[in-house]
Amino acid sequence: MDWKRLIELAAGGRMIVERLRLPDLGIAVEGSFEMPALARLAFEDQVFVAAFVRSHGSIKEMERLFGVSYPTVKSRLNRLAETLGEPLAVEAAPAHDERSDVLDRLDRGEISVHDALEVLRT
Repeated sequence: MDWKRLIELAAGGRMIVERLRLPDLGIAVEGSFEMPALARLAFEDQVFVAAFVRSHGSIKEMERLFGVSYPTVKSRLNRLAETLGEPLAVEAAPAHDERSDVLDRLDRGEISVHDALEVLRT
């Protein structure tokens, strides 16, 4: 069954994934998993979000692609933002200066790639 048909069948209701298979790794995981917020959007909204990302957030490009006005694009983006709910929690990246220092130390051979990655992840 394709993704679009599955979303149509759910008709906006909850979808719970109970088995996930990663065939390239030979792994299957069973449990009860909520679908991510983007996957819960109507298929047409998923297409809209993908187009917005591919257009690098250009509302002018969205106007051109969908043949709609600026207010229409903004209205749909506002509706989607509301539908998606709370913003995603994103961990703060190290300060730019700290990243530069780590990369400089890596370049000079003072630290290993592994150590640099560990510092940049924290």
